[in-house]
Amino acid sequence: MRLSVVVPVYNVADYLCQCIDSILANDFEDYEIILVDDGATDGVCPELCDRYAMEHPDRVRVIHQENQGLGGARNTGLQAALGDYVFFVDSDDYIAPESLRILADAIDASHADIYSFQIVCTDGNGNDEPMEISKTYHGTFSLKQHPDFLLSLPAAWARIWRRDMLLNSGIEYPSRVWYEDIRTSTKWFALAQSIRVLPDYLYYYRNMRAGSIMRSSNPQRNREIIEAFDDILAWYQQQGLFEQYRNELCRLAIDHILLAATVRVARTDPKASLLQELTQYVQEHFPDYRKNPYLSQLSGLHKLLLRLIGARMYRVVWLLFRLKDGSRTA
Repeated sequence: MRLSVVVPVYNVADYLCQCIDSILANDFEDYEIILVDDGATDGVCPELCDRYAMEHPDRVRVIHQENQGLGGARNTGLQAALGDYVFFVDSDDYIAPESLRILADAIDASHADIYSFQIVCTDGNGNDEPMEISKTYHGTFSLKQHPDFLLSLPAAWARIWRRDMLLNSGIEYPSRVWYEDIRTSTKWFALAQSIRVLPDYLYYYRNMRAGSIMRSSNPQRNREIIEAFDDILAWYQQQGLFEQYRNELCRLAIDHILLAATVRVARTDPKASLLQELTQYVQEHFPDYRKNPYLSQLSGLHKLLLRLIGARMYRVVWLLFRLKDGSRTA
């Protein structure tokens, strides 16, 4: 079997049918769908999963399990998968009708370990915005040849993965945590012998759903990015790869700790003690981060935010976004 499409399911009744139907609509036959019901409590999703399995017995399998979080559900699906490649699709997203055919053709052409593709951000109301999550490189490559690929969006669903590479790596998704993708993808990128980036927009990411990290009402959970980077940096040290990818790991820390997590917290509470902790972490692990060669690629806004955060001017960050958000609603 060519592809296993793994769909973790938890309380997404409003979106689940669109997700599964988009997969079934593909004009391609050599694939399976594994629905992992991760202990859904909405009284709808488990029955929906069973209904799809009954209606498509040769295509859809369902696994019901106690809640283990998104990472745990992906691990379950990966262990059950039969396909040569695994495609993780989040149950509130959906895919293009030609996705599986394009991916299968790419596999036939090069048999790489990882195939990345481009995505479309959608609010579900017809407002779609194409987004390149990685520049398109020529041909097949490894991370050693193009270390800047490490800066690509780490989302599991933004690519397909050769199943035996994942299983043989001994790396699993952590359960019940934020930032499970960056903890795993950044390691698999380094282990892959061959990577290929496709120019096609194959995945629709629903970026406005309540409950996402961006909309979380618990800003303290952003501290988990520190635990994630402790994990990532330790693994790269153990593999003897830290110095080789130091610049890329530093840029990742800037992006995810300072420009993402720190900004999220500052927008909610510019006096939060976590802000100092996040800033201190980057300064301790990458004391020369302001000299990172990738900083020239930042937008003007991100360069300004980085200066404000480095100066611990969190209230100015808060005010900046208050003004920015106000101008959108005016």
